[in-house]
Amino acid sequence: MPVRGLDGKVVVVTGGAGGIGAATCARFAAEGARVVVVDIDEARAERVAGEVTAAHRAAGGEALARTVDLADFAATAAMVADIEQTVGPVDVLVNNVGWDVFTPFLKSGPSFWDKIIDINLRSVLNITHPVLASMVARKAAGRVVSVASDAGRVGSSGESVYAACKAGIIAFSKTLAREHARHGITFNVVCPGLTETAMLESFMDGAGDKEKLRQAFVRAIPMGRFGKPDDLPGAILFFASDDAAFVTGQVISVSGGLTMHG
Repeated sequence: MPVRGLDGKVVVVTGGAGGIGAATCARFAAEGARVVVVDIDEARAERVAGEVTAAHRAAGGEALARTVDLADFAATAAMVADIEQTVGPVDVLVNNVGWDVFTPFLKSGPSFWDKIIDINLRSVLNITHPVLASMVARKAAGRVVSVASDAGRVGSSGESVYAACKAGIIAFSKTLAREHARHGITFNVVCPGLTETAMLESFMDGAGDKEKLRQAFVRAIPMGRFGKPDDLPGAILFFASDDAAFVTGQVISVSGGLTMHG
């Protein structure tokens, strides 16, 4: 059953050329949304935008690509201004960009911390600020959905700084949900568990015996498998839709039961 209220909406998805991002862009376009695929990799962003548009043009959906380093606030704000002038005011922001490698905290240092924080936390601050300012100025009932991680809810060995960033996104979202409830703007968070993406492969490459680790992870997941990128868009689209108009400040895990929160 389709979710309500996404047809014709302008949706910005960061990290849109990755596994979860591309699957999410496709699902929004299938609902008739105009999707902006934001990614630092221009070639991949253009490819995903082209594939999404070709697959969902009949449903009224389309996708366009934009390239930016989200760690650069000025460049990000300029990109948001360009999107609002050339595509339209942003109705939905999906903060999906993320990156990590397996690194015990005592084996890491400031340069690594800066990179993790820039990609996983600063990027969210940098793009949410101009998008939110526009939503408030327009008195628009906007939606901001951030993709965090169960690492930010329960911790994860070898991911201390990444987990701190993702926990920060959860707290950031809950705080903005309180600050902007009166504006009708909602903030919610989707936390993937172990999901088959390039980032997960990179993470496991740095952890030693990759196949042994994979088997241990699968044994720990009650549903007996890793997640797939297509497992995430349903929760993201729900939070972005009119069906979730009275839902804000919430966090949902999509983890096959690996983590269960009351």
